[in-house]
Formats: sequence, C-alpha cells, structure tokens
Amino acid sequence: MIRILKEILKRNRPILFFVLWWPAFILGQANPDFSILTDKAFQKLYQNPEECISYSQSLLMSDKNIEHKVILRNIISQAYALQGNYIQSVSISNQKEDNDKKEGLSSFIQLFDDYNLADQYQNLGLYGQSKKIITDILKDPELLKSRNTKERMVFAKLFQLQAINSGITRNYDTALLNLDKSDGCLTGTNDENRIIKWENIIFRSSFLLRQNKLEESKILLDGVIEEIEKHGNNAFVSAFAYESLSRYFFLKEDYTSAVKNLDKGFSEIEKLPYNDLKIIFYDLYSRNYLALNNDEKYYYYNNLYTDLKAKLDSNKKEGIQYVVKLLETYHKKSIEFERQNKLRQFKITVVMSLILIAAAVAYFFNESGRSKDLKKQIDFFEKLKKKKESVLAHANRPKEKIEKEIKTPDRDPSKISKEKEEEILLKLEEWELSDNYLNKNMSLAILSAQTGINTKYLSEVINNNKGKNFNGYINELRINHIAHLLKTDAAYLNYKVSYLAEYSGFSSHGAFTNVFKSITGMSPHTYIQEIIKNKKS
Repeated sequence: MIRILKEILKRNRPILFFVLWWPAFILGQANPDFSILTDKAFQKLYQNPEECISYSQSLLMSDKNIEHKVILRNIISQAYALQGNYIQSVSISNQKEDNDKKEGLSSFIQLFDDYNLADQYQNLGLYGQSKKIITDILKDPELLKSRNTKERMVFAKLFQLQAINSGITRNYDTALLNLDKSDGCLTGTNDENRIIKWENIIFRSSFLLRQNKLEESKILLDGVIEEIEKHGNNAFVSAFAYESLSRYFFLKEDYTSAVKNLDKGFSEIEKLPYNDLKIIFYDLYSRNYLALNNDEKYYYYNNLYTDLKAKLDSNKKEGIQYVVKLLETYHKKSIEFERQNKLRQFKITVVMSLILIAAAVAYFFNESGRSKDLKKQIDFFEKLKKKKESVLAHANRPKEKIEKEIKTPDRDPSKISKEKEEEILLKLEEWELSDNYLNKNMSLAILSAQTGINTKYLSEVINNNKGKNFNGYINELRINHIAHLLKTDAAYLNYKVSYLAEYSGFSSHGAFTNVFKSITGMSPHTYIQEIIKNKKS
C-alpha cells in the first residue's frame, strides 16, 4: 500500500530528471522484443511526453507480464511528472498488481519500485519522506556492494535523489557527497551513464552557486554544455544546463548574458510540453527583465509564470490531498487500535511513521519576536542573526542529546504528551528549511502531509509553542524569509513590492505590506530604503 504514495519543488526546488537508464537494466530482465519496445518508449520521453504516454499505454494494455507493467507504468508516471501533471503521475503508480503476483517479482524490480516511490514523494514536495525511504534502502552495506550493472544504475539515481533532498534543506556539503557516490555507481560507458553524469555535474554546479562558489560552478557548466552539444539530440538536459548557467550570470548581475542563456535553453523545449521546467524559465525571465527595467517583457513572462504556477500548484495540491486522505485513514485506524492494545498500537504507530509518514529529523528551531510595536531596522536584523545562530546550534547538537531531551513523557492521556510535542517541534524545524511555506496554497492539511503530523496535533503545538495560530506562523516564516533575502541579495532590492508579495506567497500587495509591518515594525518600502542607505554609508 505504501507504494501508492510519492514533491517536490517547491518552486525553487530542483527538478527531478526522470529515469535515464531503461535499456541498461532491461537487458537480461526481459526478452529482446520488450527491450526494443521500451527503448523506443524511453526515447519518446525525451522527444514528447504526450507521445510517450500514448505509446507506452498501448504497450501496457497488450503486455501481461507483471514486471513489464511495473517498468511501463514508471515511464508513463515520469512523462506525466514532466508535464506537471502530478496527480496523474501518482495515479498511474497507484495501479498495482494482485498481491500473489507481486510476491513473485524479482529483487531488482522491487528495488526499482522503491526508487519510483521515493521519486513520487519528491515530485509532490514531500522531501522528508523521500529522504527517509532512500536512507532505508541504502542503509544495507551488503546491498551496496552489488556489482550488478542494473542495480548500480538504480543506486546512482537514488544517490542523485538524496543529493536533491539535501539541497532542498541547504545541506550542500552532504548533497555534493551524495553526487560523488552517484558518480561512483556509474561504471558503464553507454548513453544512460553519460546523461546521469551530465545531470550530476549540473546539480553540482547548482549547489556550488548556492555556496557562492560562482567561478567553480561556471567551469563545470561550460564543460558539460560543450559535452552535451557535442553529442547532440539532448534537448531536455541542454535546457537544464543553460538554465543553470543563466543563474550564474544573474548572480553576477550580468542580466543581459543571463537572458541570452535563457534564450538558448528555452529554444530547446519551447514547443515541447515540459511544463515542470518551463515554469522555471518563466520565473527567471521575469526576474532578469525586472532587473533590466524592461516592464513590458517582465509583465509578459511574469503572467506566463503566474498562470502556469497556478495550474501546477493546483495539480500538486490534489496529489498532496490524496496523500493526506490516506494518512488520515491510517491515523484513524491507529487510534482505534490503541483502544484495544496500547502496546501494540505504539509499535504500529512507529512502523507507520517510518513507512508512511517518514517525517524528517530535527533541525531549525526558531522563536521570533511577536511585538507589534514599531522597531528599528537594526533590531529586526539582530533577530534574524540570532535565529541563524540558533539554527546552527541545533544542527550541531549530537543526535543522542536530542533524543535524551525528549525522553520524559506526559502521563496525562487527555493531552498530547511532552515527548510527542517535542517530536513535532523537531519535525517542524526541518520543514521550515524547505521553504514550502512560500506556497500560496499552503494549508494545515498540506503541512500535515509534508511533515507526517496529524492536523489536530499540529494546530495544538503551533498554538502552544509558536504563540500564534497557523496563519500567523506561516506569515512570520514568509516575512523572515523575504527580509533575509532583501538584506543578503542585492537583486531583490530592485523588485517591486507586488513581486515580493507574490514571491512570498501572499494573495495581495496590501496583505503582504500589513503583515510585513506588523512583524518588522516598518513597511517593505521603508525597510528596503533603510538597507540601501546602510549599503551607501
């Protein structure tokens, strides 16, 4: 049942670039005829997702082999994800075979199916769950010693997924280490190995950009773009590389060069339905034209971005709601089971948490000031500084110490236990690192799905520990985030307040301004002017 669940991106989250290695594992897993058919389906995945879906579904209807169906459904699922149709991507993965037949699947296909589950979680933005699944798969040292080429290709993709998950929480050193492990699993010389290596280079350059290692990142991007163009017929990966290179020029404040690289990348996919990648191009176009004071093109691309984002967010929300309903079903069953046998319920809850919820570990505890009085800008900067120090302090705490701090349970059965409350707070800390609160559609139900915490417990813990209700909690995270960007990234000082409001997830300019002033003690305009004055002095 667990395999029916599968984010991702948050908008700034990195895109997961589908499975690139079908022919490598199909040889020896299926007969030559099926290998040829799936190889053709795989090629269509890069040429046009819609054609890939139609072609693969025709194969799925005529093929009775259970393992073939697992492979074909993964191709179709990936094609839907590339279109930004997340609910269909999840739905096709939910179509499972009879249990007696599933038990006969090879160990490789079961490993591959677990990878597909982690992939689906990441597509929905459930990065903590994706990370937990991958950790469980890779914790067996004997399994990692496998010399089977097909399995090593799966390991390469799992480590790549884990690198993306680490990047989402800004743990870039761990992300780069996982990319090293992914490269270490790529021992072949075929096209699939080559493309995965290209992806790893692009992801690596992206993480280096975020560490402000700009020139080191550009050297990698220049090299991989040369390799991609040399081999040709790699439109999707080529667009991915040029998009990353445009970010380099954006950070260098060379907006003209950034636009030129966006043009090169977008020309590769302009007539193809890769909506999950196109939305990133629209966002980058609007940012660069805003910096260039080209209002006409800014509004054009910003409208394209806003329209497509609304469509994709709605589809992703449906996928997450599907997960929420499933989690709520399991939660109700767990409560009923507790009435019958508390000890057994505890064990089942632990198992369900590991398998279904798999919410991530502790990181980032913050208590922001709630004063509504006017404050000086320096006071707010000091608050942000203390918050960063608090994050680092929590990140450096030994795991044993964290576990020791939450050992004392509350014996009152009518209230949430102290142990459970601390556990929920730790999960919220890690969730805050993902920037998912910037999603305009963020709700208590979605937060429940992304953290694996029951909505009732979430509401109670937020009210009791954050000193505000859910909306106040989310709004403060948003304002702290945008205030930090305005202080640390000069490009944001050029943006209009309406764009900052949209970026932060607020429904209107007015709502953003009111909340910003209530938290920082000044309007967004005043805040920006103060920063500019300080930079000039």
